[in-house]
Amino acid sequence: MKTIVRRDGVVNDLPNNLHPILKRVLANRGVKNISELDYSLKNLLSYSTLLDIDKAVNLLYEAILKQDRILIVADFDADGATSCTLAIKALTQMGAKKVGFIVPNRKEHGYGLKPEIVELIDKLPLMTKTVAGTGSDLLITVDNGISSHTGVEAAKQRGMHVLITDHHEPGHKLPNADAIVNPKQPGDNFSSKNLCGVGVIFYVMLALRVYLRDKNWFNDIPEPNLAEYLDLVALGTVADVVSLDYNNRILVEQGLRRIRADSCRPGIRALIQEAKRDQANLVASDLAFYLGPRLNAAGRMDDMSYGIACLLCEDDFSAKQHTKLLQIFNQERRAEEAKMNQEAIDMLDIGEVKSFGLCLLDENWHQGVTGILASRIKDRLHRPVIIFTHDTD
Repeated sequence: MKTIVRRDGVVNDLPNNLHPILKRVLANRGVKNISELDYSLKNLLSYSTLLDIDKAVNLLYEAILKQDRILIVADFDADGATSCTLAIKALTQMGAKKVGFIVPNRKEHGYGLKPEIVELIDKLPLMTKTVAGTGSDLLITVDNGISSHTGVEAAKQRGMHVLITDHHEPGHKLPNADAIVNPKQPGDNFSSKNLCGVGVIFYVMLALRVYLRDKNWFNDIPEPNLAEYLDLVALGTVADVVSLDYNNRILVEQGLRRIRADSCRPGIRALIQEAKRDQANLVASDLAFYLGPRLNAAGRMDDMSYGIACLLCEDDFSAKQHTKLLQIFNQERRAEEAKMNQEAIDMLDIGEVKSFGLCLLDENWHQGVTGILASRIKDRLHRPVIIFTHDTD
């Protein structure tokens, strides 16, 4: 018989009048002081300690001032979609008139800013055709880019400026971008390393607004209320399953409050209605298990441009039409997931499962669902799982 050893929680300054179980739960979540239960926006960390934030703001200011073309390069998941939507909306509110976006197709291009994507970008009507070294177009990556060495070089060779905003772990060498905002890069002193992509671009927009305010930019145009984008920040943060440290809890709680009060964009309202959730009492698990999967389904089964289009909608009717398409993608994802899961289980029935992990391969499995399948099999076997499928190269 095994002996169960009880370990005391971490030492904290939580009040003694809190129930012991609640104190333990809070302590296990890293809450050490009652002040960390105050989710007011005034308690958000300052953007000022983010490395390269000044360079990023200068790039954006110059692009807006000159009305250069700005293209957002987004990832194909919910974090990428919310990041892209926030960047487009906020930059437009701050005076940028030529803002577009592109999302790499999962099957055709794979992840991130690659030379093939830059080649596509160079052909877009949005981008200026320039001689290498003389261009002034600006590419902004959201939720990707920290490993895009060749893609950044391809863009620079075409005379484009590149701003990387990302939250993924960097490699030993950083891309040769004009500016990189990523709290995980070496030398960055931002104390929360758990921002997701939409959190990073939100902070960049906060810094840009202050910079423009100091330039008296908003004497001629209305100053944007960036709290309007916290619904996007909350959805992207929860859907990306990043650690909910104190700073992220503030972002998520503030976003949820706006959604509950119906101060959210039509696309999110339509997703809630399609998922049959109670908007007035929406919680984080609704974002994680109902809204997030529907948004993610576009990138898994087809093209995340459909998800971004939904979030960009300005009216309820258009948003509902887009959400119906996302629901179809989600139903297709569920059917494909069930089929692949059964095929994987059949493989397990005829093969020996080692204690240290498992690799499964099927050339016909859908690339957009392999991650979900790996998670399902991991939950079943309680060991690491890697899923392989066929790719073009």
